[in-house]
Amino acid sequence: MRFKHLHELNTICTAESKTIARLMIEEQVQETNTPEEDVVRQMSEYYQVMKEAVRKGLTEDTTSRSGLTGGDGKKMAEYIRQGETCSGDASALAMAYALCVSEVNASMGRIVATPTAGSCGIIPGVFISSQERFGWSDEQLVNGLFCAGAIGYVIANNSFISGAEGGCQAEVGSAIGMAAGALVELRGGTPEQVVHAVGLALKNTLGLICDPVAGLVEIPCIVRNGLGAVTALAAADMALAGVRSAIPSDEVIDVMLEVGSAMPSRHRETAQGGLAQTPTGRKMMEKLAKPKAKRAEPEAETEPQNTKDNSEE
Repeated sequence: MRFKHLHELNTICTAESKTIARLMIEEQVQETNTPEEDVVRQMSEYYQVMKEAVRKGLTEDTTSRSGLTGGDGKKMAEYIRQGETCSGDASALAMAYALCVSEVNASMGRIVATPTAGSCGIIPGVFISSQERFGWSDEQLVNGLFCAGAIGYVIANNSFISGAEGGCQAEVGSAIGMAAGALVELRGGTPEQVVHAVGLALKNTLGLICDPVAGLVEIPCIVRNGLGAVTALAAADMALAGVRSAIPSDEVIDVMLEVGSAMPSRHRETAQGGLAQTPTGRKMMEKLAKPKAKRAEPEAETEPQNTKDNSEE
């Protein structure tokens, strides 16, 4: 890749009058020695998976195998239909779709890790709700995924995207930054505005721990995806309005690395701290750890088979 940092993305795209999506497509073709139509087709298939996950979350049972989660995406969608929402219908719909995709993941459905399974709902929530709102084509949204991919590439190579390494700031935070930056480009923003959106988004999630109850990607992961989608919309609006990240976005990524490295292991996906170790969190874990009671067998089968009374031979 010709870039490793966000400021390099901005410099190259501005000098060559390209969008970040176009640059990323070209770099992907060069890196993989794959025809452009194949690179774009694969990304298009990923987007279809995202759309299907939203549909499934809205229309099918998404109760997880643990029984801890499921159905909240549907609840949000129904709440939107009932009347005016507190956060506005655009935010609420992005939240609903993000919840849906995360619940599909928890119920062992098919999703796209963006950039991880634990943060899989944020980009689809933002993208698909925005597509419905603005009437964008699938092709435009696929370009948006390439822009998001370029941002994720920078974050992954300079900090973390794994909760086990850097906490939830690395998973949910990165996804929020990727979604916010891509949405800015989809709305016609400049590469510089895209970069500022990433910094604005990431600053809001610095220090966010990864504390999954019972070690499952459910509580609080799913709710964080829903709220993360709303944060991405807010960061995109700030950047499009001309709000700048006072701390350069590349430096914000460096701070994510610093904070994640200093984070105690109990707050990095081990379920040994945070919400996972609250009284309620521990009760949930203990309940899931208990083996299910065996179903009682018929009485005749529980008695010795070699006794005289029970022998028919």
